[in-house]
Amino acid sequence: MQRMGMMIGIKPDQVAAYKRLHAETWPDILAMISKCNITNYSIYLNDAENLLFGYWEYTGKDFAADGAIMAADPRTKEWWAICMPMQEPLDTRAEGEWWSMMEEVFHHD
Repeated sequence: MQRMGMMIGIKPDQVAAYKRLHAETWPDILAMISKCNITNYSIYLNDAENLLFGYWEYTGKDFAADGAIMAADPRTKEWWAICMPMQEPLDTRAEGEWWSMMEEVFHHD
């Protein structure tokens, strides 16, 4: 299992809509997340900084392959088309990233 964290900005005028959307996440989106070996997925909001922090645990063997399956899914593409305009990627993100992936520097069970 691999723990993964990521950050992205959110447009201040989109916070309420983003919260509503995720409070009613489409069942097929949740099923795709599970199909792609992602568990224990949470998104946190820092209102003061307009930042989202995402965390999940990846239980598969090939994250790139599972990510490609998710990215090719028509319903996921539809979901992302709604979510992405609400978000503001960080200027410091790595090339090819939307959400900025983070390095785990500490963990305690």
